[in-house]
Amino acid sequence: MRRISPLILFLLMTIFIIALVSLGPSEKALGANVRLVYLHGAWVWTALIGFAAAAVFGIAGLVLKREQVSRHGIALGQAATLFWVSYLPLSIWTMQANWGGLFLEEPRWRMALDFAIVAVLIQISILIMKNSRVGSMLNTIYFLILILRLSQTEQVMHPPSPILSSDSLIIRAFFFILLFCCLLAGYLLSRWLDKKASIQ
Repeated sequence: MRRISPLILFLLMTIFIIALVSLGPSEKALGANVRLVYLHGAWVWTALIGFAAAAVFGIAGLVLKREQVSRHGIALGQAATLFWVSYLPLSIWTMQANWGGLFLEEPRWRMALDFAIVAVLIQISILIMKNSRVGSMLNTIYFLILILRLSQTEQVMHPPSPILSSDSLIIRAFFFILLFCCLLAGYLLSRWLDKKASIQ
C-alpha cells in the first residue's frame, strides 16, 4: 500500500464514497434525495475538520518550531480548501433536488461562497510566499474567523443539524460512516499534497 500514490487512493476512496452514498437509507420527507444531504453534510464537515486540523498543526509547528509539522498543516489547509470549494456545487445540487430551486441568497450559502474565495486566495498566497510560518498563521486566523462567522450567520432554509437530530439510528450511523470515509479521503489528499510539496 505504501507504494501506491495517495492521490490514487484518494480517487479510489472518492469512488467508494459515491457508491456508498447511492446505497444510503432513504427518508420519509425527502425520499432518496436525502442521500445528497448525507454527502453534502459529510463533505462540508470534512472541510471544517480539515481547517481545524490545519490550524492545530500550524500552531504546533510555530510553537515547536518544526518545519515538517507546519508543512503538514499547510497540506491539510489545501485539502480542506478543495473540499470547501467543491462543497458549493454540491450544495446547489442538493438545493435543486430537495427545494425544487436555488435560493442563493441563503445566508449560510453566501457565507460559504465568500469564505471559499478567501480560502483560495489564502492558499495561493501561501504557495507563492513559500513560508511555512506565515502559512501556519494564515490558516489559523482563517479557521478562527470562519468559526466565528458560522456561529453568527443566520440559518433561513438551512436546518441546524437535520441528521444528528434524526430519530433514526440507521440514518445517524450511516452518516458517521460516510463522514469517516470522507475524512479518510481528505487525509489521503493532504498526504499527496504534502508529498508533492516536499519533492519540489
